[in-house]
Amino acid sequence: MTFQPETSHVEAGHAAFADIVEPPYTRRQLTTLRGSRQLQLTPKYGDGPREVEVRYLWCGAPEAPTLIVQGGISANRDVATLEDDAAPGWWQALVGRDAAIDLTRWRVLAIDWLTPVQLGASAVSSEDQADALAALLPALGIRHVHAFIGSSYGAMVALAFAARHPLQLGRLLLLAGAHRPHPLSTAQRSVQRGIVRLGQASGRVDEALALARQLAITTYRGSAEFGRRFAGGPEWRDDRFHFPVEDYLEHQGRRFVERFDADRFLALSESIDLHDVTPEQIPTPATLIGFPSDRLVPLADLCELQRRLHGPATLEVVESVYGHDAFLKEPEQLAPLLRDALA
Repeated sequence: MTFQPETSHVEAGHAAFADIVEPPYTRRQLTTLRGSRQLQLTPKYGDGPREVEVRYLWCGAPEAPTLIVQGGISANRDVATLEDDAAPGWWQALVGRDAAIDLTRWRVLAIDWLTPVQLGASAVSSEDQADALAALLPALGIRHVHAFIGSSYGAMVALAFAARHPLQLGRLLLLAGAHRPHPLSTAQRSVQRGIVRLGQASGRVDEALALARQLAITTYRGSAEFGRRFAGGPEWRDDRFHFPVEDYLEHQGRRFVERFDADRFLALSESIDLHDVTPEQIPTPATLIGFPSDRLVPLADLCELQRRLHGPATLEVVESVYGHDAFLKEPEQLAPLLRDALA
């Protein structure tokens, strides 16, 4: 397949799009373009077409084929950074110069997840996120995407993209994400959302969001990791017993509140549970990566997805103690799988 060269240049005053672009950063023949585009989308749960601002990152070798890379609901467009003095991206261990997703060979495109407020809709779907990416491609002059690499919620959006825009995509790489949520995982997220709504009703939003995040952490990580790290006995402190795992969970809750708001959490958590794609409608070749310790996306769901996909699909099983978060915590195991799939 022949890929057309792409460029980081964006024409000013494009008739179909209002453009807000930050200056590109260039180092060692790599570029980073961070900006936003006003795109026309028709939200699944909205009342018709509307203009939506989509914030994106496009980085790597200027002439290289583009990969879309999207993560979980707490991830943003900053997959990686090329600046030495900047905070690392959320997948920096796997995306960078000479990394598994080598920015000297590829150009990575990512967006910030959209919310119902931005869409003017009652809810946001994985299809809405996929349509935003599909509309962004021609706006940036991208004719074809070599692969969509999605993890967790990003894998759901990748499947929605492949179902709705198959001609724009060459390959799928899906980590810890399936065609539908597992009902037990939906039950766990439903309880988290209930905690946050109770906090909103009682004026204790931050406490509720932190508690919901703590509960979420217990579903992201594997039992073996918790057993290894927090097996000690309780400590008497502040007039009660504190168990070793509590300090860790409270820390995770505080960190989440500092960078996330309740409405965004509710919307994106719900979007996971609204996701439903028919695998038989997807012709795109796919590589699936699953983790036996993942309790949110059981390996059986990925086996079902592999069987039902219309296009050729392979399933790679990676042993890890980290559960669902293994896609963030196992770069050494994932790097050769990503390189092989992209090759």
